[in-house]
Amino acid sequence: MLASRRKQMAGTLSGGEQQMLAVARALMSRPRLLCATSRASASPLIVREVFNVLQRVNTEQQMAMLIVEQNGRDRPRIASRAYLLEAGEVVSRDANHCARATPVRRAYLGY
Repeated sequence: MLASRRKQMAGTLSGGEQQMLAVARALMSRPRLLCATSRASASPLIVREVFNVLQRVNTEQQMAMLIVEQNGRDRPRIASRAYLLEAGEVVSRDANHCARATPVRRAYLGY
């Protein structure tokens, strides 16, 4: 998505594009652990594309990732574990939150 903007200064990119650039920069150093957070202000298309890239990297390079996300609706396909924090405390852990209704799913999705 950023190929057409390769000659553009980073500061002039949209917020979502800047996030994609930050992910690309981080991946260039081939980290053992990638820490990321979603950007609620980015367009849903950009957020989806960033998470698609993260999922591909996770699968292809088997890179460990810590993703902090406030919108759990679109993320279960990425995570192998989920933790629900409330006021800074872990109130629920779930290693298989994709398969069944759990406190994490109920908190985010209502079921």
